[in-house]
Amino acid sequence: MSAVRFELLVEEPSMEAFLRAVAPKILGTRATFDVYQFQCKARLLEVLPRRLAGYRTWAPPGLRVVALVDRDHEPCGPLKKQMETFARRVGLATPSGKLSGEWKVANRIAIEELEAWYFGDWSAVCAAYPRVDPNTPKRRGLRDSDAIRGGTWEAFEKVLQKAGYYRGGLAKTEAAQRIGGHFDPARCRSRSFQVFRSTLLGALD
Repeated sequence: MSAVRFELLVEEPSMEAFLRAVAPKILGTRATFDVYQFQCKARLLEVLPRRLAGYRTWAPPGLRVVALVDRDHEPCGPLKKQMETFARRVGLATPSGKLSGEWKVANRIAIEELEAWYFGDWSAVCAAYPRVDPNTPKRRGLRDSDAIRGGTWEAFEKVLQKAGYYRGGLAKTEAAQRIGGHFDPARCRSRSFQVFRSTLLGALD
């Protein structure tokens, strides 16, 4: 089996910072990776077809590409279908596609955005921001990190501001770095994060 290398395509700097801290905890020494961010979701989706066409031309056997976007307020189904179509058109197999052989591209969605993954490992948030209420995830509306209504990053910012952090607005990349340093991938309760984690680990079997 060829050595596995992941290229993680993400939409913004905060997700890049988070994955640079967390991906090594998932992969250990079993694979290498790099992260490429495209400033925003629209830009990532715009360039993804061309990027995948390039991978189809030159990708070595061990390369796995994971495109990761926030759901935001979009329905998951159409968004996932759009991304799967990009891969299918250039002949790259996905975990859920019908092409034969090992998958080359996995399309994954953070529901509804990166900050939901923080709510899924609140111990990491408390380690990074000690004044935060450790019982926050027990509050109504925050118990299921993938089902927080009204904007996950807004809810996260509100909690941190209540504890005296980021009075002028959430510094997303800084928060990603701080929380990522304490984040435990196996402990996170976010289902969308665990799907992402399982995708990486599954490619190593």
